[in-house]
This record gives sequence, C-alpha cells and structure tokens, in this order.
Amino acid sequence: MSAITLTVNGRSHTLDVDLTTPLLYVLSDDLELRGPKFGCGLAQCGACTVIAGGRAIRSCVTPVGTMDAADIITLEGLGTAEKPHPIQRAFIDEQATQCGFCLSGVILTAKALLDENPKATDEQMRQAMSTVLCRCFAHVRMLRAIKRYAREAGV
Repeated sequence: MSAITLTVNGRSHTLDVDLTTPLLYVLSDDLELRGPKFGCGLAQCGACTVIAGGRAIRSCVTPVGTMDAADIITLEGLGTAEKPHPIQRAFIDEQATQCGFCLSGVILTAKALLDENPKATDEQMRQAMSTVLCRCFAHVRMLRAIKRYAREAGV
C-alpha cells in the first residue's frame, strides 16, 4: 500500500492504496463515485470512462499509480441535477438516454473529443462513439445530443 493524492472532480483526495489497483475501483470503492461503471473489465465497452489530462480513458485498466498528477473528471464532476453541464443538458433535451449504463462512456468520450477538436466531423464523432457500447441502441439520439452540444456550446 502506498499513499497517493488524486484530484477528482476538482477535489484533492489522499488515499492509501495498492498503486496497481485499477482507477475504477478507487473511484467507486474508495471515493464512492457511481458515474464510471464496471462493464467488461477489458477497456472494450467504455462504461468505466473518465477524463484524465483532457483525454477519455478507460479506468478499469488504468493503474491508479499512473494518475498521481492527472486531473480526473467523472460524470459527477460535470454538473448536478439542478445545474447540468451543457452536454448533459443536450442529452436531456434530446432524450438521448435509455438505461444509462453507458452514459459515462458516451458523454465523457464526446466531451473529450469536442474539447480537443471543436469542429469534429460527423464521421469523427461516430468513430469516437464506436468505442463505447450501448446495448439500448440509442446511438442516433446520442449523436443528435452530441451535435446539439457542439452547436449550442460553441465548443
């Protein structure tokens, strides 16, 4: 066990953990965050996605020890029920969710893409979203919400 300080959703946390522990387990078990979900455990479904250092990463395969200096954002770090982040608002307005299991992956992958490339093409958006599995088949509504966010927020 080793002490590590993580900055998650703007707050600093010092934890005593095995540095090889997947970041997802620290976020869910130690910090009690429920945005990132355990899906496949192999970085293939995207349910565990967080933004670290401006990039969408799969927290289920990322050792917590590699996150010491990163600024980590989970779905909870974007907005609140009372004041959702503009991308969350776009998803609400477009009714782009169904079960919600993939939301962390979809929203954070889209946000990271548009933060890096505000003028992403439809093809680039579809390509980025292809890395996140949604079993409810809400992809069309999700893409509408992502485009709406890009248009309205002027990212």
